[in-house]
Amino acid sequence: MSAASKHLAREAAKRRRDAAHAALAASAPALIARHFLSAVPLPPECSIAGYAAIGSEADPAELLRQLDAAGHVCSLPAVETRQAPLVFRRWRPGERLVPGDHGTRAPAPGAPLCRPGILLVPLLAFDGAGRRLGYGGGYYDRTLAALRASGSAVLAVGVAFSAQEAQDLPEDDFDQRLDWIVTEKEARRFGAAPGR
Repeated sequence: MSAASKHLAREAAKRRRDAAHAALAASAPALIARHFLSAVPLPPECSIAGYAAIGSEADPAELLRQLDAAGHVCSLPAVETRQAPLVFRRWRPGERLVPGDHGTRAPAPGAPLCRPGILLVPLLAFDGAGRRLGYGGGYYDRTLAALRASGSAVLAVGVAFSAQEAQDLPEDDFDQRLDWIVTEKEARRFGAAPGR
């Protein structure tokens, strides 16, 4: 797919996500938490990396609050080096966040580093094979590739509104597929992806 086609696909996906957010922002976080906790396997003391939602992203804040209350270590991503994998810093709900790259918010630079076993992933669109359309920066693809190449058992769980599902998203060689998608309607596991 050409860069121009991907740009148009991202614009269309962003419009769908904006509309879903306008309709579901108040109710979706609790539903996403419920579906995740009832379906996604959580090993004891598993470390979970979330994200601080920006714009119309599906918000995992309620899920992170419940995971923290259950004793799981939670972290949020930070960009330390551009064009490199993300790092994850320990964070508990209610702790201060600082401005990060690309409009994100991250834990303070002195927060301890974590290695997640589950990575919650924001997105513009997903499809039935676990493909994900992101923002084009490649941060999550690089991060998942590095974690998987190191032998770490990591689950990539997309967090989205059900309206963000698309058909047959384009896939480049470097793209990393999702293991799960969790929306306000369900938690769905995908099959083994190529290159896993």
